[in-house]
Formats: sequence, C-alpha cells, structure tokens
Amino acid sequence: MIATLHQPGLQTTIQDAGRRGGRHLGLPQSGAADRVSLALANAVLGNPWDAPALECTMTGPALEFEMDIDFAIAGAEMDARLNDEPVGGYRRIGAKPGDRLALGAAKAGARAYIAFAGGVAGCAFFNSVSTYIPAGLGGLHGQALRAGDVLRSRNTDTMAPVDIPDALHPNFGHDWILRATPGPDAEYFNPKTIEDFFSTPFHADRRGDRMGLRLIGAKMPCEDTPPMKSSAMFPGTVQCPPDGAPILLGPDAQTIGGYRRIAQVIDADLPLIDPARRSDLVPAHQRANRKTDKFAAAKADCLIYFRFQPSLTVAQFQPSLKRVGWPPSPHRTTRRAGRLTPHPSRSE
Repeated sequence: MIATLHQPGLQTTIQDAGRRGGRHLGLPQSGAADRVSLALANAVLGNPWDAPALECTMTGPALEFEMDIDFAIAGAEMDARLNDEPVGGYRRIGAKPGDRLALGAAKAGARAYIAFAGGVAGCAFFNSVSTYIPAGLGGLHGQALRAGDVLRSRNTDTMAPVDIPDALHPNFGHDWILRATPGPDAEYFNPKTIEDFFSTPFHADRRGDRMGLRLIGAKMPCEDTPPMKSSAMFPGTVQCPPDGAPILLGPDAQTIGGYRRIAQVIDADLPLIDPARRSDLVPAHQRANRKTDKFAAAKADCLIYFRFQPSLTVAQFQPSLKRVGWPPSPHRTTRRAGRLTPHPSRSE
C-alpha cells in the first residue's frame, strides 16, 4: 500500500499512455494529457516511461504514505511539500510511512504528474489502467480519486534511474505556438476563415476538460458549410460547431463527431495545451525551420528516447538532442499583430 489520500485535488486521476487500437470500437485513447511529463517523472525513478502515475489537474492532492517508497513530480509547477518542506520536481525523493505530501494550485501549466517507484495499480481495461471518467473505466473506480482512496503499488520492474538535466524540464512560463495542419474539412470553409484561424491567437476556456477545450478568439463561421456525416475524430482535432467557437479535442475525446474539422494539432504539441495560457495556432509547414519547432520536436524526441532507449544516459543522448536544437538557446520574443515572432535581434 503506497499511500492514503486525504484530499483528492480538483481532478486527480490515474493515467498511463492510454488505450491504443480501440477507436473502431468507439473507445477513446485517454491516457496522460502530457506524455512527456509522465515519461520524465517515470524516468527519474527508473520506471518504464508509460508506467501509471497520478495526473493532477490545476490543483494537487494531499496524501499520507503507508510505506517506504521513492516518488517524483513532473509537469506543471505546483507548490509541492513533503511534511511542510518544499520539494522540487524532476528528482527522486524518498518517503517513509507517516510522511505527508501535498500539492497546491498550479502556478504555471495545468497538469502535474506524481510517479511512484514501481507504478500505481489500477483496474485494467483494454491493456491500460488510464481513467476514462465518462464510461467509468480504469483508475480505482473509473472516476477521479476521492478522499480515503488507497493507492497500491503495481510492482513494475524498474531500471536504472535517469538524472534529468534542467535543459529537459518543460517550460510553462509563456505562450506557445501550437503547430497544426488544415483539417480534412478545411475545403468547406471560406479561405478567409482558414486564414483567420491560422493567424488568430486563441486561449482555452477554463471550463474545458479532458474531452475538449473551447477556444476563445475569433469566430470561425461555418453556417454555410453543408451537413456532414459523423466522421473520425482524434486528440488534437479542432472542430467548428455552428456557433463558430472552435473546440480542441483532448485525450478523452470521442472517436467520431459531426462538426467540421478545420485543423489538426500535431501530436508532438498536444502536451503544450494549457487552459491558463494563450496559444497561437499556425500551419506546421510554415514553421518547419523555426527554433520553437525544434524545441517541440526535441520534446517528442525525448519521449521516444525514454520509451525505446531507457538504458542510455542523458549524456549519451545529448548528440541527438543537439540535432533537434535542444537545449534551445536563450532568446527573446516580441508580439506583433497578436502573434509570437522571433525577436529581430536574433537570426535564424
């Protein structure tokens, strides 16, 4: 028995990499919304990158440990305290029975991950213990964790832990450019609407959830588009309902839908989505050589590293990181016409 929850936080769930191969059955992918942070927290402990961990949304839980165990925190910046003493993220921390861990509200970012050595046990369904609340699947009882819930160890075999350098820590402190490609229904929209979509800064309505986020910004009129049959949807799909307010689908999104798909955010950028921040959506092909894209590509490469090469050290992996521009050089940005662009003093 790892720990007992005294306070669950706003929405704390057990998540792993999600369910693959069930979309034809109407089964959403689910899984960690920020797979990079999940992988980093697990790597610190020597867990497989996709070992189940706690996903904490906006605020974290308060729990009491019932055994000697190591844990690690990654992702959103939350005020984490062990026995009222501050603890940092991206490092291995030891706890003993009676110790109390509490995570406060997120200062930057939306989701933090608490991983435990060996992983967290949950109810498996379709080869995953990820919690999918709408159908009551996975987790402890198919729902967000509640006060009094007991966390148990999955006893997953561990490998050599990885020391995560500061350069690999995600930065949640400023706006991000989310790369997207025109969706399969883009041809049904007026060209001016498509242009406005890819040139308008959006921010997400905080009332969103893991199924999707309403994007607040310019309206995308689609009342003149012909009706469509229900078609495939994926995490990162941007739908346009009749009111013109786009919806960006998340990890728990439905597998089919009837709203036109104006764009698709690329998979590597999905961890950047945060209801608390602004985001610019831009066509992926227009930003292929920008430093910001290389940083996002490096995050995706980092995930591949922890998934397929867990025995390597970060030092051995540095050449690959440098090829994709990680760590990025310090640079400044200016906002012109509502967009993030490289500062004129920095050359490409």
